[in-house]
Amino acid sequence: MAINYIKKYKALLELNHFNEWERKQSLQAIFDRDIADNENFNFQSKIIRPLKQEDIFDVESLFKHLTHRSEDITDKRGVKIKSRNVFDFERSKRLHWLLPHIDEKINEEIRLFSSIVRIKGKDTTRTFIHNVPEHYIIVLEPQRSGLDYYLITAYYLEKKYGGPKSIKKIYDRRLDKVY
Repeated sequence: MAINYIKKYKALLELNHFNEWERKQSLQAIFDRDIADNENFNFQSKIIRPLKQEDIFDVESLFKHLTHRSEDITDKRGVKIKSRNVFDFERSKRLHWLLPHIDEKINEEIRLFSSIVRIKGKDTTRTFIHNVPEHYIIVLEPQRSGLDYYLITAYYLEKKYGGPKSIKKIYDRRLDKVY
């Protein structure tokens, strides 16, 4: 597990040989180091926080967003329910990429833009850090005060889920200003 702790950007984390518990421990150590326990977790001098749930910063949900993907599940009545229970190797292998992007230490084509996206029937401004050659995206949401960000998620843009096309559509609707 320690081998993943020393991995740097562009290298992928090694997860395939771990059982579920070992994999979670390895990823949790990286998450804690880079995000949860990082007092300097800022982007362009704005503090980045996990979303609040019932007025408490929800670090566990953020970890799940960074390591699992959503999947629609149909219940017994035929109602579709969105579930975040599918472990995503592609997201997880890149967990340690988040911090160098946030610290702006990547020397590749990075698109930084804000766009209005529809979330639960409501227009929401989101800020995107898009590593074009690596097909990697980080999604931030400006707090209402405009002083800080919420970290929503980060993931690898996979073609089978429409990633590159969907981010292109969002980029084409980008706002004139980064929020």
